[in-house]
Amino acid sequence: MLKKILLTLVAAQLFLFASATATPEIHYNTISWTDEREQLTREYALLHYGMDTTTIDPRAVVVHWTAGSTFESAFNTFFDAVRGDGSGTVNVSSQFIVDRDGTIYSIMPETKLARHAIGYNWCAIGIENVGGVGNVEDLTPAQLQANIELIRYLREKYSGIEYVFGHYQQDIARESGLYIEHVAGYFSIKPDPGKIFMQALKDALEDEGFKFFPI
Repeated sequence: MLKKILLTLVAAQLFLFASATATPEIHYNTISWTDEREQLTREYALLHYGMDTTTIDPRAVVVHWTAGSTFESAFNTFFDAVRGDGSGTVNVSSQFIVDRDGTIYSIMPETKLARHAIGYNWCAIGIENVGGVGNVEDLTPAQLQANIELIRYLREKYSGIEYVFGHYQQDIARESGLYIEHVAGYFSIKPDPGKIFMQALKDALEDEGFKFFPI
């Protein structure tokens, strides 16, 4: 009960901080999008979704944390075309990174397919938030403000966006009907971006027509 009260109080504080919104300032610092990355992305889409494409028609926004402490560490992780585990597959990535001070970075085109959420990459824009080291829920009010403004901006730009969910909600998000995965047993369990952050996003945006899942 005490933990639930604490989560509610922190979420309320984050919501109050983010109640005033504005058009977001976006900084463009792009990862490498080479012919190799294009081809590997196409191969990924064919294998996992049965789609011969490298682009998306956005239907959802998936919110993450980087599990790192700096923008640079996340950017460097995403930069190369090939994943560093020796698999020869396309590297993980996301369309946006939000730094601790709320600075929004666009690191790849919004409608290019990024590998950030199993089952949803074909239709989801990813927002990575710097933080979450050791799975500690430490995302900042400035990041919340930036996420709210960015999500509003994206929905205004792409009217097909309906759903907003955290990476940890990937299973319940199947209720959206958006989940596609053709590789049996391919899944992961994630805690990001934490329930406090998602509750605050839900409080700020649910009345504007975005669809959320139980926190």
